[in-house]
Amino acid sequence: MNSTNATSVSDNDTDDMTGNVFLVGMMGAGKTTIGKFLANFLNKTFFDSDREIQKRTGVTIPLIFEIEGEPGFRKRETEMLLELVKTKNIVLATGGGAVLSAENREILMLNGTVIYLRATVDDLWRRTRQDKNRPLLQTPDPRRKLTELYAQRDPLYKETAHIVVESGRRSARHLAQLLAQQLACSESRTAEKQTSHSE
Repeated sequence: MNSTNATSVSDNDTDDMTGNVFLVGMMGAGKTTIGKFLANFLNKTFFDSDREIQKRTGVTIPLIFEIEGEPGFRKRETEMLLELVKTKNIVLATGGGAVLSAENREILMLNGTVIYLRATVDDLWRRTRQDKNRPLLQTPDPRRKLTELYAQRDPLYKETAHIVVESGRRSARHLAQLLAQQLACSESRTAEKQTSHSE
C-alpha cells in the first residue's frame, strides 16, 4: 500500500495501465474541476462523460432521465465509456453513477488508472444543494437521497479505484498537483520494471 497525505493506493494492480486516468466519485466531488487541472499538469486531454453524452444527444442529462429514465441513461453511459476508453492519454471525469454497472467498473479498471475522489456527505451537500441539474436529487428530501446514494456507491468506488483521495475542502489545483506527482512516480516505477524485465 503506497500512500501520501492526500492519496492511498489500493491493492488493485497498477502495473498494466495505459496513459489514461479515470476519475470516479459522487456528484459534487470535484471530478470535472480537478480533472481539468490534472489533465493540464499531465499534458493529457480532458473529457467529461456526461458532457460527451449531452453533445451526442443534443439534450441535457435531466431531459434524458425524464424521457428514457435512469436505465436508458445508464445504457448510453456504458456506450460512451466504451468509446472514450479507446482514446489514449486522457483524463476522464465519469458520472457519479457509472460504477453501479459491473461492466462499467471492469471497463474502467482494465483501461487506465482509476482515482476515487472521496468527500463527506456534508461537503457533497454543500456543493450540490443549489444545483438543479442533478436529476436524482430532485426529490422532497434531497439530502437524505444524497446520503442513500453515498452509502450505496462508496463501496463500489473503493472497489474500482487504484487510488483513493480525500478531496474534502482542499483546493482543486493543489489536489490535482499532488495526484499528478503520484501518477508520475507510479509511471516511472512501471517503466523501470518493464526495462528490467526486458534485459
